[in-house]
Amino acid sequence: MNIFALAGSQRWLQIAVNRKPQLLLSVLRRSGAIGLRESVTWYSPLESQNFKEYQDGTALSKVGILNLKTPLNQFWPRLGPVWDALGVTSEGRPLLVEAKAHIAELSSSGTKASPKSRSLIERSLDEARQFYAPRATASWSCLFYQYANRLAHHYFLRSVNGVPSILVFLYFVNAHDMLGPTSEEQWQGAVRLVHAALGLPNDLARHGVFDAFLDATLLQDAGD
Repeated sequence: MNIFALAGSQRWLQIAVNRKPQLLLSVLRRSGAIGLRESVTWYSPLESQNFKEYQDGTALSKVGILNLKTPLNQFWPRLGPVWDALGVTSEGRPLLVEAKAHIAELSSSGTKASPKSRSLIERSLDEARQFYAPRATASWSCLFYQYANRLAHHYFLRSVNGVPSILVFLYFVNAHDMLGPTSEEQWQGAVRLVHAALGLPNDLARHGVFDAFLDATLLQDAGD
């Protein structure tokens, strides 16, 4: 039997996917990311695969995205986002998950890509920013770069290629191992700050982007 990660969002997400999928399903439904009768088949992080996480074309193939009108390498260089979880809903919609257990994780340094790769990244981030927030002028390649590049990849799938993908930012409440937020309201306040810094509206649901909240205390015994 493989051993769960020791702490943080990686641990809690591994437990949720592999030990408490119905609990995870319920919070996704509550967030509006999936319908009340919709289910999810998970492809990562699976215990049977040593909790492997995927990126780039491998991640896309895991959720059945094989042929794109615009290839990924025209939008983003190699070694793009590593997705915390990947699934496909019973309606055939790819589901991409980015998970956090404490507020400091929302902040990330800017891209360290080579000049050539950086040029492509910044062009694609600008394109995504114009889609989500046409009047925004903030740089998306700095403080909240990780958050922004997840949004950019979702834009690439959903808008550029017409793939009905769903992007979920999953926030763990009461992740005491990380001294994380103890309420959804704390997370919501932090996310509003991120959106304000990036020039985004508070609600991105119409673009298939959702915030979900899962109480880590409900997962503690399942990880023993």
